Amino acid sequence: MVRIQAVAPGSLGAELGLVPGMELHAVNGRALEDFLDWEFLTADERFVLSVTQPDGDAVEYDVERPEGLAMGVTLEPPRIRRCANHCDFCFVDGNPAGMRTPLYIRDDDYRLSFRYGNFATLTNLKPWDVERIVEYRLSPLYVSVHATDPTVRRWLLRNPEAPEIVPQLRSLAGQGIRFHTQVVLVPGANDGAELVRTLTDLFGLGEPILSVSVVPVALTEYSKRDLVRELGRGECRAALATVHQFATRAVAERGSPWCYGADDLYLQAGEPLPPAEWYGEFEQRENGVGAVRYLQTRVAAARDRLPDLAGKRIGVVTGTAMGPLMPQVLADVAAVTGGRFELVVVENALFGRSVTTAGLLPATAIEGALRARRDLDLALLPAEAVNDDLIFMDDVSADDLAARLPMPVRLSYDFADALSECGMRNAECGIEGGGRSRIDPSIDIPHSAFRTPHYGAGEGQG
Repeated sequence: MVRIQAVAPGSLGAELGLVPGMELHAVNGRALEDFLDWEFLTADERFVLSVTQPDGDAVEYDVERPEGLAMGVTLEPPRIRRCANHCDFCFVDGNPAGMRTPLYIRDDDYRLSFRYGNFATLTNLKPWDVERIVEYRLSPLYVSVHATDPTVRRWLLRNPEAPEIVPQLRSLAGQGIRFHTQVVLVPGANDGAELVRTLTDLFGLGEPILSVSVVPVALTEYSKRDLVRELGRGECRAALATVHQFATRAVAERGSPWCYGADDLYLQAGEPLPPAEWYGEFEQRENGVGAVRYLQTRVAAARDRLPDLAGKRIGVVTGTAMGPLMPQVLADVAAVTGGRFELVVVENALFGRSVTTAGLLPATAIEGALRARRDLDLALLPAEAVNDDLIFMDDVSADDLAARLPMPVRLSYDFADALSECGMRNAECGIEGGGRSRIDPSIDIPHSAFRTPHYGAGEGQG
């Protein structure tokens, strides 16, 4: 059974009389367990829906659904499949107190892997989970491999019962499932020869492994630093050499690099990033792979939509990882708009200076960097730092932050989203002054409450 949270006005669901609080029990007699069942089983043009109304009455609807017409029903959030692993490098275990409650949930849910690109380890799959993955063609899945050697992987996951990952991937691949994979690199555990073995095994699985990213472990001040450490520059360079070795082979044999280092791996190694074309469709950009080059391509694509900002001074807030990488991006934007863009690099006061991504910046740290900047005409804040409800990691709302800052602020993923629509015209943008809220609600922030935070320069750890 699942429960309705909201129904869009004018939708098919509204026409049927579906309302928030209704319990949805079955479609064509098949029980509804979660949003996957709802979406797949109601995709037919005709079906019977069994519900219980808020007053307790049971009702059946004989639904005729024209092709392409959305039901318009939003379900209450599902119960998240919790992680049974106990990784020493688990970022959630390194969270400080005082943040949003969902940030303390260690999820390891294949459904969220398919829907949102969360990385899952597949260590908690039951036979019926596998059946659903295959039946609903939940592909691609995003999988945290870390190591293919069973002993090494179980040690990394601190889970002696973790199944062997290569047979799991091979079995699902044989039934049509594809994967994007990641290796969070822990020095002395899965680097060196173990990294070579892991990449060799994954490459040997063939086309079902769409990509593999290699990301350096990221730790907060509250992580288990007595058990795990970050990589040194030499170790990052050695890992990059291995990544490039496999990428070169993949280009020769398959026509694309296949194996990618996260931007933060290049940064820590002191090596330049590959060009944008290296990353293809940027399929792991939310894992910090090619994120900088992707941003540059977005700016280039929006050249004709960016306004004239001559004489305007715009602050761009980011984390310390992007500090050395962002200037070229800002130079591109400035060249097109004529505006003066200033990078505002903010150190993470919540997690500690080792956490460098903009997506984990707390509102209090951003406020500290901007509250005296009355010289700025506008400040762009990283949109990935807030959730669907526009709440930062430290449980401060974007509106509250904006009300305490001396300049208008806008949330932005790629500059074009915040600048191209209305530039600096306050009346059209809905930006208010006088210490009132200055977050523009017209900007679409497509986050999910279940989205895994990104670490380091953007890499996820699962």
